[in-house]
Amino acid sequence: MVNVEDRLYEGIAQQVGAVGCALVDARMVRTGRAVTLQVFIEKKDETAAVTIEDCASVSRQLSLWLDVENPINAAYRLEVSSPGLDRPLKNLHDFDRFKGSQAEIHLHGLTQGRRRLQGELLGVEDQKVVLKNAEGRWAFALEDIHKARLAPQW
Repeated sequence: MVNVEDRLYEGIAQQVGAVGCALVDARMVRTGRAVTLQVFIEKKDETAAVTIEDCASVSRQLSLWLDVENPINAAYRLEVSSPGLDRPLKNLHDFDRFKGSQAEIHLHGLTQGRRRLQGELLGVEDQKVVLKNAEGRWAFALEDIHKARLAPQW
């Protein structure tokens, strides 16, 4: 069964794709009574950078769709941007694409006493995300990962 949030996410992904971009993530953020729908996009050509014009096009497309479909039953603000240097990693493609990068992974449960790990992404092997750090080599099923993001080194 698809819940409302899944349908909203799928609809946003379709609208973002209609203007030549890809959805990285979408989330509702509540601050007091204010609600913000944050949408993070990238170019379908993963080597190209997102421009302000891309964000404006996606914002216009989403605004029209949201006005017609009305999937959010509250007043909200829409924000569209690129995911930034600490972009979230959401699927196996992301973990493989950013192989060699530093990442931070938060797990749903404990693994060898750890719930949070940081290290170098080694990619995907046997449908598992593989990370290496000073403590060793770690492999996790995607469903064991609560959230993950790139961790740029300064």
